[in-house]
Amino acid sequence: MKTAPPMPDQPDWRAALQKVLTSRTQLAVLLLGFSSGLPLLLSSGTLQAWLTVSAVNTATIGLFALVGLPYTLKFLWAPLLDRYSARWLGRRRSWILLMQLAISLTLAALALTDPKSQLWVFALLALMLAALSATQDIAIDAWRTDTLSPPERGFGAALFVMAYRIGMLAAGSFALILAQYFGWPITYFVMALLMGMGLLATLLAPERDTQALKPLSLTAAVVDPLREFFSRPEAWAMIALIVLYKFGDAFASALSTTFLIRGAGFSLAEIGLINNGLGLIITLVGGLFGGVWMLKLGLFRSLVVFGVLQAVTNLGYALLAVVPHLSVMIPVIALEHFTGGLGTAAFVALLMALCNIRYSATQFALLSAVATLGRVYLGPVAGITVTAIGWPSFFVLTFVAALPGLWLLWRLKAMIQKLDQPQEGR
Repeated sequence: MKTAPPMPDQPDWRAALQKVLTSRTQLAVLLLGFSSGLPLLLSSGTLQAWLTVSAVNTATIGLFALVGLPYTLKFLWAPLLDRYSARWLGRRRSWILLMQLAISLTLAALALTDPKSQLWVFALLALMLAALSATQDIAIDAWRTDTLSPPERGFGAALFVMAYRIGMLAAGSFALILAQYFGWPITYFVMALLMGMGLLATLLAPERDTQALKPLSLTAAVVDPLREFFSRPEAWAMIALIVLYKFGDAFASALSTTFLIRGAGFSLAEIGLINNGLGLIITLVGGLFGGVWMLKLGLFRSLVVFGVLQAVTNLGYALLAVVPHLSVMIPVIALEHFTGGLGTAAFVALLMALCNIRYSATQFALLSAVATLGRVYLGPVAGITVTAIGWPSFFVLTFVAALPGLWLLWRLKAMIQKLDQPQEGR
């Protein structure tokens, strides 16, 4: 009896998954994601709660929204992180460790400051916290981009997003509960101690040695990342893809809460439990599944499959607009958040793959800023569109809005497939 000829060697995605799951690098990604997400609300929503219970007037509290500007403008100083670093800990980890220590000290300083009688000092410390946190984000994004191999990027992106959300949960819900029973100073001291998880990860994390690749001057660190990226033949097409890939998804979610209240008539409790609570959990699960599936599918096929699923689930909202019933709401919300998690994992992996490790701090900061452009301007457009055509037609339109990104993705197939291969100097 003849035996079948042996099949040619194929990449074993199961072995790759096992390697990724047991990687010390992925553990560091998890802890650094928590460290990155923790300070965000401590300089915004949670800080606002502290100001409110301290009887600071509403107009002044409104001005504290400006504290968040460093997160929007962080690409302006990202070149500094590409150019300068301390050699003893690594090009990226030296910045991460410095920022984590500074964040911990700033949180402790806030704990010792009274927002009512020392408002200007309090505001300055809050602004400093946001700037330090934004700089930590730049350094961690660059470390992930430099260190994760192509097979690790999808799962690493999903793991990071999950831990980032957990960090936000700790700085939001957990911090408010602590403040209720122990007061704000103790709460901010506890948050400063929690940054120790990130410090431990930074000391233990592996890092690819890229010291020899850093720009030779600050001018080069500012100019060369742009010159290198836009010298690529497909540069402008990639910029368009970054804007368009999650365009339909962002368009649909621009007024999602308003739709659930006004368009579908659900109660605040139902929305809080299903959309905000269950939705968050399912988004995280979707991201992790996306990271695992990317090991088997690769970057291009993952972007296609996840992008199609994102677009199709928008039609579920059109159905919900016609049949506003809880039995329809739950699966629609679940599927939309699950596919959103899938798409986010692949999209962040794409951003990492597009960066040159010489300038990954600057390029990732710029590309992620470009990715937010659509979301910033979609709110006003969505409101006008809903008023003109109604909710069911609006959600059908968001499905159509996702198609140009999918078409462009297909046109760039060959280039994106190349990004899945390790490249020296990239």
